[in-house]
Amino acid sequence: MTTTAIILLVLFCTGASVVQRVSGFGFGIFIMTVLPHIMPSYGEATMLSGILSALQSLYVLTTVYRQINWRHVLPILLTFIVVSYFAVQYVSMAADTHLKHLLGVILIVMSCYFLIISEKIHLKPTLPIQLSMGTLSGIMGGLFAMQGPPAVLYFVASETDKVRYLAATQAYFFIGNVVMTGYRAQSGFLTPTVGWCCLYAFAGIIVGTQIGRLLFNKLPLPILRKVIYAYMAVGGVVALLA
Repeated sequence: MTTTAIILLVLFCTGASVVQRVSGFGFGIFIMTVLPHIMPSYGEATMLSGILSALQSLYVLTTVYRQINWRHVLPILLTFIVVSYFAVQYVSMAADTHLKHLLGVILIVMSCYFLIISEKIHLKPTLPIQLSMGTLSGIMGGLFAMQGPPAVLYFVASETDKVRYLAATQAYFFIGNVVMTGYRAQSGFLTPTVGWCCLYAFAGIIVGTQIGRLLFNKLPLPILRKVIYAYMAVGGVVALLA
């Protein structure tokens, strides 16, 4: 990787960690707008995103793990683990260009969804909802390394306390990304380049998480989310044109 690519990686990892720490999700969404353009292959981009997201979630989880309500986490998590396996297998067979363009479409659709209708949807934490959100999350996680949106819709409904919400989401993302790392390694996406990038990006995780911790109770979340969603749309257009 070039020096410019390494600098971009660290900066975007810092930004993704801020977003994840403040809002409880968004690491994969944020960083996948750039990783497919600087990594040697799309599969390696999803691998790196998953590893970094797992590390960031673990870093947060060390302070809130006692607040996890496993009854709310396990059904959606187990569904995710099963479905994401098949999605990762598809990535190993599909062409990089096709996946990048599909990623662009998903980014644009998700940004429009969050900006326009997400606040109008309120899900009840029932078993059918857990299974359906786990399925959607598994597909998005396996294909695009961004399993957050469907899971967040569920956890917002199931966890009324902000700290419990943070604990549930970070446990879900950590375990899910660890499992998908195994799936992706089996598909040949764990390369020396991914390993070196993890070392470079770790500083960004630490700095970004600390900044996010300071902003957690100060920054108006609606403003941050709108900025992120607008950025997602821009990233989607870039992916489509690339």
